Amino acid sequence: MAQLNVIPDTCSNDSTSKSKNICVVGLGYIGLPTASVLADHGYLVHGVDVRPDVIEIINRGEIHIHEPHLGELVNKVVSQNKLKASTEPCEADVFFICVPTPINEDKTPDLSYVEAASKAIQPYVRAGNIVILESTSPPRTTQDVVVQNAIPEDLEVGKDVYVAYCPERVLPGRILIEVVENDRIVGGVTTACTDKVVEFYKSFVTGAVLPTDAISAEITKLTENAFRDVNIAFANELSILADKLGADVFEVIKLANRHPRVNILTPGPGVGGHCISVDPWFLVHACTGATPLIKTAREVNDMKPHYVVQQIIEAANRFDNPTIACLGLAYKADVDDFRESPSTEIATMLTESGVGVVLACDPYANSNNLPGLNLCTLQESIQKADILVLLTDHRQFLELSPEDRYGKTVIDPRGAWSSTKASRVGINNAA
Repeated sequence: MAQLNVIPDTCSNDSTSKSKNICVVGLGYIGLPTASVLADHGYLVHGVDVRPDVIEIINRGEIHIHEPHLGELVNKVVSQNKLKASTEPCEADVFFICVPTPINEDKTPDLSYVEAASKAIQPYVRAGNIVILESTSPPRTTQDVVVQNAIPEDLEVGKDVYVAYCPERVLPGRILIEVVENDRIVGGVTTACTDKVVEFYKSFVTGAVLPTDAISAEITKLTENAFRDVNIAFANELSILADKLGADVFEVIKLANRHPRVNILTPGPGVGGHCISVDPWFLVHACTGATPLIKTAREVNDMKPHYVVQQIIEAANRFDNPTIACLGLAYKADVDDFRESPSTEIATMLTESGVGVVLACDPYANSNNLPGLNLCTLQESIQKADILVLLTDHRQFLELSPEDRYGKTVIDPRGAWSSTKASRVGINNAA
């Protein structure tokens, strides 16, 4: 893993850097790493979260989420009194809003967290302050929600205070690296806002800092994830087609990708996480009727877990009350993030179907973050299962040998266990 670019307290005379106090609202997967990196770059950081248990954990120098090297960094900056956490904001020079932006059941955006965070900091915003929204948000959220709720009426945006949208662009498992090294987009509400916030980001980001306006930055972030969603939907739809026609989709993709201008992605059980599975809906909602391709791709990927469940049920019907072990519940490999996870959705649907005894195994899962599932160890899963389903390709699952799977019905929608057709696609008896 690359080393973080740490700025010691004594190495910079930049007035945009150490002299500023920072308030970060939301100490989750983005907010806590961001707060910790800023503290490690010489800032004094006040973190805010609505959960008292999270505040207590962080103030002990510990973490409540899994991210490589984050625990060591939090312990360091807390022990140096550069990071402290509270349930209430405070006065600061720079405010970050890093709260969730989920969708409602009808797929419309839920901006209640952004609105609440904006209102919470409003009493503390003063002339000269910077207010930054990093949460992935629908177009016009910066103007219509943050400016309207966070900025006092007697302050003029672009003259007295500076507001910008600067979307996070990090990959779980590499956040501490990418929050510093990735190119960043700064979309100010005014040109003056953009210039001021670009200057601030350059104090800790080594990647390019790209200026634009707020709505362009909002659309850009959503475009990045919608592009990926559309391409994954093609792969997932292709996997269903190949399965119904009796072909190996992974072989088809491998051969097709030998074309110099073709790069088909790998299919899976669906799409999860807080970005790709949510963000395209923001574009659909923003301009109804103008996004039929984006909307259809989202529907294809939302449907894929149901197709996998049907495959599993068809296999289970060959047994008398089978035991089905679902390996992996997080939305991607080697992270503890279960938000919008198709793997969790599949395990839950199977449990509710009554098709058999359903076991769920994930190294990052516990009864607190995944209630309602029959969690068990990997060893127990292997011993008891009639049907093994690989849903999330955590490292320990990929290390299972053919002997571990011998004599069991295997369903591997990710094609992760073997390069042979028998154990890569559909349903098979592993040997």
